[in-house]
Amino acid sequence: MAHLLGTQSLGALAGSRQLLADVDISVEDSSRIGILGPNGAGKSTLLRLVAGLQQPDDGRIITRDGLRIVMLEQGDHLDDDARVMDAVHPGLEEYEWASQPAIRDIHAGLLSDIDLHAQVGTLSGGQRRRVDLARVLALPSDVVCLDEPTNHLDVEGVAWLAQHLNARFARPGASGALIAVTHDRWFLDAVCETIWEVVPGIDPGGSRPQIPGRVEIYDGSYAAYTLARAERLRQADVAAKKRANLLTKELAWLRRGAPARTSKPKFHIAAAEALIADVPPPRDSVELVKMATARLGKDVLDLEDVTVTFPTPEGGQRTILDHVTWRLAPGERVGVVGVNGAGKTTILNLLRGDLEPTSGRVKRGKTVQVATLSQDTHELDDLSDMRVVEAVDQVAHSVIVDGKEVSSSQMTERMGFTRERAWTRISEISGGERRRLQLMRLLMAEPNVLLLDEPTNDLDTDTLAAMEDLLDAFPGTLVVVSHDRYLLERVTDHQVALLGDGSLRALPGGVEEYLRIREAGGATFGADASTSGESAVRPSQSGNTPGGESSDSAKSAGMTDSAARRAAKKEAARLERKIESLRTRLEKVEAELALLAEKVATDPSVLDEMTSFSTQSTDLRAEIEELEEAWLENAELLDD
Repeated sequence: MAHLLGTQSLGALAGSRQLLADVDISVEDSSRIGILGPNGAGKSTLLRLVAGLQQPDDGRIITRDGLRIVMLEQGDHLDDDARVMDAVHPGLEEYEWASQPAIRDIHAGLLSDIDLHAQVGTLSGGQRRRVDLARVLALPSDVVCLDEPTNHLDVEGVAWLAQHLNARFARPGASGALIAVTHDRWFLDAVCETIWEVVPGIDPGGSRPQIPGRVEIYDGSYAAYTLARAERLRQADVAAKKRANLLTKELAWLRRGAPARTSKPKFHIAAAEALIADVPPPRDSVELVKMATARLGKDVLDLEDVTVTFPTPEGGQRTILDHVTWRLAPGERVGVVGVNGAGKTTILNLLRGDLEPTSGRVKRGKTVQVATLSQDTHELDDLSDMRVVEAVDQVAHSVIVDGKEVSSSQMTERMGFTRERAWTRISEISGGERRRLQLMRLLMAEPNVLLLDEPTNDLDTDTLAAMEDLLDAFPGTLVVVSHDRYLLERVTDHQVALLGDGSLRALPGGVEEYLRIREAGGATFGADASTSGESAVRPSQSGNTPGGESSDSAKSAGMTDSAARRAAKKEAARLERKIESLRTRLEKVEAELALLAEKVATDPSVLDEMTSFSTQSTDLRAEIEELEEAWLENAELLDD
């Protein structure tokens, strides 16, 4: 593999603080590197140094001649007056990029719901983020640096990004490298093969010398990193034992295998077995349900035949939930996934009583106490002059966790606050620390129903592990809305999906099933998401066209002609994207087939491989033909 860049004794300062020192790292062709570390340790600084956007205070960076590096920063620098098309492809005419399969894939994965002729200034924050990500991925480059690339992406978007990056950097003979700062552990496991851990430095204060931050390198994915790091910590001093126990517990869950996990981490099984042999499961589900039933009774929260509609700017009505019945049981732990705008926040608002349904009712048990971890932390603004431990103690002096009494100061320590940080004013703590404080205050109030809305925002992987450890012991009903696939599989026992058609669907196959449904054409009707066995969705309306609903089924479902035309137009656009994707795959397969056809004359051993590619080519052609017939069916309706 060709060497792309490296550092020699790299150092960086943050004011008077020595953020990093003596960092020696290297990047080769087809490297896929994930950067981890606590908030404030210097992850983004390291990425900016490697990308050449920041000059080092010590040492140097050596790059190959002509090396092209691009970077996605956490904040964008897009021109508000520019068109989306021009922001993604600056200085290029449409014909210069429109024929490239990789560019079409980027558009389909990130920009399918965005008007390319719209001005950037009219977009939402999430849409701007996706435009900026598309810009970076579309630029010609050798090294791609991404700072929190999964922010503002839903589960489907994260899965697409992982697939796109693996297709670019993980295939045999790939050139270029990926370096990503992310807290998304599923993404790390799916994409990265090397982990750089940024270990924060220590400033003891006074005249004592600082201990600068450093970078430790681990081979393998996030799961392998977890094992190696846990083993290092297990051999460390007594002060590190709490973190080692936490990591060991997480590793035990990883080793047992998450739902929908399709590949095992590449580390020595014998070492893993020795480390986790005596570790109990992350949570005792039977005991938690018994405790939850004692605290909640049999009735928790029920949505009974609930419909929610909102007026549209055009004067019509948009249906978010359509006759949905969903019953939450004591101790149930459920994750909610769905496309943007499908109604995830609406579900939470209904459960906590902030929103009344248009029709139907929300039934609440008499002893239910709901607490919500919202996406922002504005409720802490009024406590800005209080210290962290005081804000926790204000809610309760102690709480029972895993059958043991935990004081407010012990709770702050358990969530990663040192004694010094625990006595810091809230106005002076970071965004990640505010998030931790927000969760601690909720848990100290001892609710019996906990609603989490994107709880992983602003949290590093260590804090996420600590949060998951606390949630394992939560003896109540838990509902989690998150794009973080790892978290959903880790802390919930099953998942449901909002597919944008007004229904709520159970996912026996977990997040992987949701992705299959979306890839096949979006909504699939007829499943039951109710824990009590009552129907949660409308009767089946799916047509027979491959991967989606046909125009005939739209008409038979009682649509008006104009509504049927809109549905047909939307379905035709979806089929076009799917056909383009399959054609791109077919081009790659046939290119490999042509190479093997030349090689087989001198090397008969490639015959089996050639047969396999020939079969793939035939299957892809058949699938494209089916989809083209479905597209023609919808196009005929539009021509009527």
